[in-house]
Amino acid sequence: MQSENNIKLTSAEISQLWSAYMNDSLSICVLTYFLEKAEDPEIRPVVEFALELAHAHVKKLILIFNREKFPIPYGFKEEDVDITAPRLFSDPYFLYYLQQWSSIGLEAYGISLSLATRSDVFQYFSECIDDSKNLLKKTGNVLLSKGLYIRAPYVTIPEKVDFIRKQSFLTGWFGERRSFTTLEITNLYANLQRNVLAMTTFTGFSQVAKSKEVGRFIARGKEIASKHIDIYSSVLNENDLPASVPWDIQVSNSTVSPFSDKLMMFHVNALAAGAIGYYGTSLSTSSRRDLSTNYLRILGEVLKYTEDAANIMIDYGWMEQPPKLVDHDKLANT
Repeated sequence: MQSENNIKLTSAEISQLWSAYMNDSLSICVLTYFLEKAEDPEIRPVVEFALELAHAHVKKLILIFNREKFPIPYGFKEEDVDITAPRLFSDPYFLYYLQQWSSIGLEAYGISLSLATRSDVFQYFSECIDDSKNLLKKTGNVLLSKGLYIRAPYVTIPEKVDFIRKQSFLTGWFGERRSFTTLEITNLYANLQRNVLAMTTFTGFSQVAKSKEVGRFIARGKEIASKHIDIYSSVLNENDLPASVPWDIQVSNSTVSPFSDKLMMFHVNALAAGAIGYYGTSLSTSSRRDLSTNYLRILGEVLKYTEDAANIMIDYGWMEQPPKLVDHDKLANT
């Protein structure tokens, strides 16, 4: 029997632990600023709770890294945040941000847990799932109490079980189009909400970026998100479904950046990379051809955006390299 001390981390565990550290070190910077600016007595405690979780996660990760003599990622530090910068976003934005971030965390930690084999790594990600559940519940409760919660559209509950009998179920461009399935509605709604938050984030980041190149690039992301919002809204409205979006996640007129360009580029790239995963899921669960075509086109646009983001980060020396396989061919004395 091997003890816990001599069971090596797998490549899957290393990748998930490394990514978790990068994301939580970013969260500490972002949430520290949010907490400094939050004024609403109901929203501020939720931000504080989220910040405490991020600090706790990083401490546990450092313990695992130190036990393995694994170099602690550089990530993001105090140099990447300026809490004295003026307010950039409204308090409701902080709440919607945490709602989306805890939801994304739940999915990411679920994948990490499924890849964990060592008991300490399994325990860590299991605790992270519980933390994300608690944060999601807290944000949801406050959104509901303040009348800010955006619900998915309601549909009539079916009266009986039915089966698909005609290929017309797949049509979308020509002929009679069927109504959306609840899976398709769910994806349209969720993608709309995520793009609204992304557009707001990009709006704020683009006006405070120190580098003109970074500012222009983030503004391009804002335009992409805005276009996607229009697509999802029009599709929902055409089918008599409400395209409800948050109305009070405002951006101030400040041009003083609370975050480093490096942090904002990483954040923008992470949002875009997450969108690729969500669009892939949407594509796989959408049977109508018009929806599938839209998702394929949108996916290509976002893939190009993330590639351009990576190139900018590499040019500026901001992209931290993930752990990789040793190239033994290069080490060979030949």
